[in-house]
Amino acid sequence: MDIQELQDNFELLDDWEDKYRYLIELGEKNLNLPAELHLDVWKVIGCQSQVWLVPEVKMQNGQKVLYFMGDSDAAIVRGLIAIVISVFSGKTAADILDLDVDAVFAEIGLQEHLSPSRRNGLEAMLEKIRYYAKNLG
Repeated sequence: MDIQELQDNFELLDDWEDKYRYLIELGEKNLNLPAELHLDVWKVIGCQSQVWLVPEVKMQNGQKVLYFMGDSDAAIVRGLIAIVISVFSGKTAADILDLDVDAVFAEIGLQEHLSPSRRNGLEAMLEKIRYYAKNLG
């Protein structure tokens, strides 16, 4: 799912109850992190829930492209991870670092409808993605 599709899907939903259900569905359908990768090395520090983000670098057209897998022990957070992965996977490090992710999340109204602890966790995930982009790309 690309950013535009994500924004379109959120726009179709009437209220935040429906959007939270959609977040949970995204997490159930789109996360594929094998249990053996639920290791401390892949944990995101700063999340209230347990969160794992695992990068993979592939060469495409002579460029390093990053892909991500992730998981959490909390349903809504799994949905947030699915969104983060859909926004950043398949991009070069430069694309990841240049992306105005705040504008993307503002477009779908995500940040304003998250509790402070979930916003902090989301920011910790974004920092981890940026860290991977800087160090692996």
